Amino acid sequence: MSRFSAITDNPHENRFNSKIGVLVTNLGSPDDATTPALRTYLREFLSDPRIVEIPRVLWMMILHGIILRVRPSKSAQAYQSIWTEDGSPLINITKKQCEKLQKLINDKGHNNVEIVMAMRYGNPSIESGLEQLREKGITNIVVLPLYPQYSSATTGSTFDAVSRVLTKWRWVPQLHFLNGYYDHPKYIEALSNSVKEYLESNPMPDKLLFSYHGTPKQFLLNGDPYHCFCHLTTKAVVSHLGLDKEKVMTTFQSRFGKAEWLKPYTDHTLKELARDGNEHVAILSPAFSADCLETLEELEEENKEYFIEAGGKRYDYIPALNDRDDHIAAFYDILKPHL
Repeated sequence: MSRFSAITDNPHENRFNSKIGVLVTNLGSPDDATTPALRTYLREFLSDPRIVEIPRVLWMMILHGIILRVRPSKSAQAYQSIWTEDGSPLINITKKQCEKLQKLINDKGHNNVEIVMAMRYGNPSIESGLEQLREKGITNIVVLPLYPQYSSATTGSTFDAVSRVLTKWRWVPQLHFLNGYYDHPKYIEALSNSVKEYLESNPMPDKLLFSYHGTPKQFLLNGDPYHCFCHLTTKAVVSHLGLDKEKVMTTFQSRFGKAEWLKPYTDHTLKELARDGNEHVAILSPAFSADCLETLEELEEENKEYFIEAGGKRYDYIPALNDRDDHIAAFYDILKPHL
């Protein structure tokens, strides 16, 4: 027998299958709402050069010398206010989204598709998600980051994480990386449905705010399209529903540090609206595919206090799309060309 016979028998033949793996990713969450867990989570999150774009040596000194000594305990208190018996709302909602998406894909006849959930920071990690797919012999992978509006700090960072894992693989899979869906018709339809349902059971507010997570203004000046995509999402919903443009605003929340961020700021806007005599506002955050700290604690609680204390009368939060059926249908439609 030739010493090459084992090689010519093609040992990888049985490792290849026709399945498609879909890696559904979101930002992530600490493992629990405690100071040690937040320190671990924030260390990973704030060490990402896509998140903080200042010289690394200086930033590492600030991060480890100041921020990780102070911020974890404050953040733990905020997480405790939204934590459930099942843990992190973001993780639990994303699990439900993946389960419903898997069922819908199967019902549509795509029995060769496997959905796996992963988080950019924390657990389950992107590396563990990709390894699950590799262990099943899946060599065709679609990555769906649940960020409708592309930003280098979210979608771009996810691409970095996926790429770092694949640099260690001998056999790099066929990869489709989906980098946003800010104006996808099904996403706009689902978002519009959530606003329409609110308006059907509530009076039209004096102002309807579309509050997106902020990024430093310098990101925009350096070419990041996120700011423009946010405005285009708002514009698409306003057009879809035929809303009065004068009653709608696009704002940005969740600032960090002293640099200028995208404006107008949500908290400042709410205070100004109340002082100007606007008694009723409603607010939603289209950049978040699942309710989390920034919506449940910051928007639904903290910003409500700002508005009421400044003289406002009524403040309504319209929830994220979460695992609504029309939201899951949008995910399917986004994925369909790659299935």
